[in-house]
Amino acid sequence: MRHAITILAATVLLSACQNASPPAGRMPLPVERTPPRTPAAIQLAASIDAYKSLVAQQIMAANGEYTFNGRLPPMLPAIVVLDLSVGPDGELKSVHVHRSRDSEASAAALAAVRRVPAFFPPAGHLMRRHARTFDFSETFLFNDQYRFQLRTLSGPQ
Repeated sequence: MRHAITILAATVLLSACQNASPPAGRMPLPVERTPPRTPAAIQLAASIDAYKSLVAQQIMAANGEYTFNGRLPPMLPAIVVLDLSVGPDGELKSVHVHRSRDSEASAAALAAVRRVPAFFPPAGHLMRRHARTFDFSETFLFNDQYRFQLRTLSGPQ
């Protein structure tokens, strides 16, 4: 009898796992999931400059419609320096404005960092002993349309 109950329970569980198609005219709601952080997806930077470059690339990729390419204009209407603190696993712990004279550009720079959908690269190997965060700054260079480039990735002027 115990064996029959075990088989019945297993059958019920397996049937619940089958992909049932939704009723006609109704589509299932998509489930948003954060992609798993597999070892192959994790990229470690060899230096602080390399780390800043990886972070800058992520910020630029997440903000394509807010950025510009090419040479910087001779006169930049806004420059914002942000201080970022990242945990050993790459989680953004804090971000704040270090220097700016333009509140609109400051808000745009903060929003750009927060728009990055996932963790930054792990930073534990770059942290000082007993430090809880890896702290660095990034400079946002704005043009007349309030689109930006990041100083880490911009070429010579």
